[in-house]
Amino acid sequence: MNKNFYQDQNQKPAGPTHLASAGELNHNKTDFPPYADAVAAKAYLSYVNEGFPHGRHVEHWLDAEAEILKERNLTRTHGYPNQK
Repeated sequence: MNKNFYQDQNQKPAGPTHLASAGELNHNKTDFPPYADAVAAKAYLSYVNEGFPHGRHVEHWLDAEAEILKERNLTRTHGYPNQK
């Protein structure tokens, strides 16, 4: 067997080893983008509700994305007590 293979397996990873504790997490921060499927569904509903306007797909997408982020922030703000 290759001796170097076993030595490499026992080495510590080079990356950070600190995991955030529950107190360190910021529950009010939006740190990931909304799912594309959710944005697409909301954008499509906007498109349909506006009577199928031509050439406004980017506007519908960006508006849907902004609405989802706003809803997410409201949920996170009201879903957790203020921690001081």
